[in-house]
Amino acid sequence: MSNQTEEIKRKTILLSEKNNENLKINDHGEKRKSFDWTKYETHLNNDTQKERKKEEKIYVNTLPDIHELEIYKGIITYITDKTVIVDIGFKAEGAIPISEFRNFDIKVGLNIEVMVVKIDYKGQCILSYLKAKTLRNWQKINQAYEKSEVILGYVAARTKGGLIVEIFDIECFLPGSHINVKPVRDYDTYVGKTIEVKVVKINQKTKNVVVSHKVLIEKDIEEQRKEMISKLDKGQVLEGKIKNILPYGAFVDLGGVDALLHITDMSWPHINHPTEVVQLEQELKFVVLGVDKEKNRVQLGLKQLQPHPWNSLDKDLKVGSKVKGKVTVLADYGAFVEIIPGVEALLHISEMSWSTDLSSTQDFVQIGDELEAVILTIDRQERKMSLSVKQLTEDPWINIQNKYPVDSKHIGIVKKFTNFGVLLELEKGISGVIYTNDLTWTKKLKHSSEFCNINDKLEVVVLSVDPQSRRLNLGHKQLTDNPWDEYEKIYNVGSIHHGIISNVFEKGSSVKFIENENIEAFSPLRFLERKDGSYPKKGEKVEFKIIEFNKDTKKIVVSHTSVYRDKDQKKEQRIRNRKLEKSTLGDIVGLAKLKEKIEKERKK
Repeated sequence: MSNQTEEIKRKTILLSEKNNENLKINDHGEKRKSFDWTKYETHLNNDTQKERKKEEKIYVNTLPDIHELEIYKGIITYITDKTVIVDIGFKAEGAIPISEFRNFDIKVGLNIEVMVVKIDYKGQCILSYLKAKTLRNWQKINQAYEKSEVILGYVAARTKGGLIVEIFDIECFLPGSHINVKPVRDYDTYVGKTIEVKVVKINQKTKNVVVSHKVLIEKDIEEQRKEMISKLDKGQVLEGKIKNILPYGAFVDLGGVDALLHITDMSWPHINHPTEVVQLEQELKFVVLGVDKEKNRVQLGLKQLQPHPWNSLDKDLKVGSKVKGKVTVLADYGAFVEIIPGVEALLHISEMSWSTDLSSTQDFVQIGDELEAVILTIDRQERKMSLSVKQLTEDPWINIQNKYPVDSKHIGIVKKFTNFGVLLELEKGISGVIYTNDLTWTKKLKHSSEFCNINDKLEVVVLSVDPQSRRLNLGHKQLTDNPWDEYEKIYNVGSIHHGIISNVFEKGSSVKFIENENIEAFSPLRFLERKDGSYPKKGEKVEFKIIEFNKDTKKIVVSHTSVYRDKDQKKEQRIRNRKLEKSTLGDIVGLAKLKEKIEKERKK
């Protein structure tokens, strides 16, 4: 600075010190009055004031715009045993503890970056070299993360689960899974070495940095993989090693390129698991089936190197020929039957049985079953074949009305329960339905399984036959007369019977009659009350009166209350009748005497 500028700086500091006198306390503990600069400047003439403002402007323009927590360039002007004085071009120099410069060769005149930590009320700057350096290093790490740059790091130590890598004097974590593409067992071999890494994650809150060395290796491998895949073509035969086996196939190492060998491309015959054909580390020859150069995927085949089994299929086989095979695969729509190893034919569910009650393939066949079938279709070019089992026998539904006429009786086997009844097999391929309400006259069934069990034999009568829809409607209760016709005569409304409380509910009780436990009645709670106000319990024998009978719905409603109320009403009626009889007899005697008296008077 010039001598003029130094003089302006000195005057400004003096003025600042005078201004600070306003905060001082006098000997009596009282705050001194503020110095009135306005009054002081009023005695100056205009020329003096203009000169002062001109010099003040020159000084202010020489000072930089300084802000706290910002980094500025400075020059070391003086070094003591404890502090380093740095000039950043502000009105006052700043001091930094010399402890911040460990392992750093400092000297007067050296340019360094510092952070303005604070500017005190005196205009003094509190600086820090370490904070500036740390901030700059964090800026470098963030920049490397944003630009995905490769940086060198020094492996300082090993830690739990990985390594500590120093980058720009900041400790970063390198997880063990990110050291190499292959698992690393000995972390100590990396300590003390410099390696290339890439920042993969930064937690700004906790100031944690995660780096990876594996991503760089994977990038190199991916580039090599792309180059190798670009040279592959469909139909090439290559050697490879089985690297990994999964339920749906295996991954093959072609020397830097992993390719998929699907389970369906391993063997012409059907297999359940890849280990039936290949083993880990096994070296084999494969044919390239497809190459996706955009997604870097390769699909291989093993069975394609072997002759197709269809080529060895008997040439005399045609539509209508009978064949034998083993069930290898089950599907919702049918089953696949292996005729010879590698040649499978479809047995559709509709061709398994003449019966229409097959709801799933498992109802007819299971994996491993051996069966005989007839060929429905065969296409050697498309290598497709379909079979039929039911065509081996005559359609049993032809002339079904002659074999199972209406009202004819038969015995069948319970095969399945449905929501609406029972499925009964009368013979192979012929089944009929018994609806739940056709099982019994007396019992109220919520489900048909309450009446019988699977594989039970039931005698039935044919109720209706529909050959077109292949449906037989059967009945079991129709084998006997409807007992409710007889019940209607016995349990007529108003009749009284003895019953036992079989169940107690919130709204009433169920009652079984002593003379016939096959039928059950219901008594509402209000009709169960005894004369003493109590209610009968389960198992008690009680007298009931029939108050409702419905043969169609099989509903009988009874009342115990009505029994004793009717008795009381009859007793009251008898008493009233007696009174009426007495009064009537007295009237007759009185009238007779009156008549006799009148007759006597008339004679006189």
